[in-house]
Amino acid sequence: MIKGTLIPIGGNEDKGFHVAERFRLDFVSEGILSHVVSESGGPNARIIVVTTASSIPKEVGQNYIDAFEKLGCTNVQPVFISSKEDANQEAILQLLKDADCVMFSGGNQSKITSRIRNTAFHKLLLQRYQKESFVIAGTSAGAMCMSAEMISGGSSKESFVKGSVSMRKGMNLIAEMIIDTHFIQRGRFGRIAEAVARFPNRIGIGLAEDTGLIIKEGHLCNVVGSGMVIVFDPGKLIHNNIAILKDGTPLTMTNLITHVLSAGDCYDISNRIVDVLPAVKSLL
Repeated sequence: MIKGTLIPIGGNEDKGFHVAERFRLDFVSEGILSHVVSESGGPNARIIVVTTASSIPKEVGQNYIDAFEKLGCTNVQPVFISSKEDANQEAILQLLKDADCVMFSGGNQSKITSRIRNTAFHKLLLQRYQKESFVIAGTSAGAMCMSAEMISGGSSKESFVKGSVSMRKGMNLIAEMIIDTHFIQRGRFGRIAEAVARFPNRIGIGLAEDTGLIIKEGHLCNVVGSGMVIVFDPGKLIHNNIAILKDGTPLTMTNLITHVLSAGDCYDISNRIVDVLPAVKSLL
């Protein structure tokens, strides 16, 4: 059984700086980053923020220092890994050994995999996640890279046809899922549809912005945040013609099971069972 906790986030999570009314959750008590802090052991947790995916790592790192500071955290260290050589350095590995939580920022998920996958940092990350009470969080690209089969690109406008989505190997933190982010806001339904058509033994997870999953034991998922999680379960597909199609041809899929989940709902990946928060409780 996996002892660590995985927290993929759909991007644009509340960092406590907002004035817009749409951010209806209390940042300190209900916000996604507050869940990250809580799962990591509280405000004294040692958190490293890996900004490898970002094109502006210094600014992103400072944003997270400021956001976590609002939650009482004072031990937050941004880390920019620019190459596989960096990911094998003892100084960076020591930061990972000492941390209670690693959070991967947004940006380009392929930068994370090309610079970190199959390095000493990656191996230690997997080891700590599997064997310790250790937290790995990631937002946007940092969430997408958690899959074994990772979406690396593809236009939403051109989706639902074969070949519109680019895939590559991810960090394999959770093999059973393919994760996409900014899901509602960028209309990425077709990207997940093609991804699960290509890998029908995987479950597609579409995370809306400011929405995430807290995954325990490698399969028990609890939804947090202000938006929705869309689950695409291809386990009972009756028809899936992707294997015989030419690139650019529209897909046919039947009996693709979907669930729309929100804060408080739970999903068991292993058994593919949904446990929905009762409506009376959700209104309290």
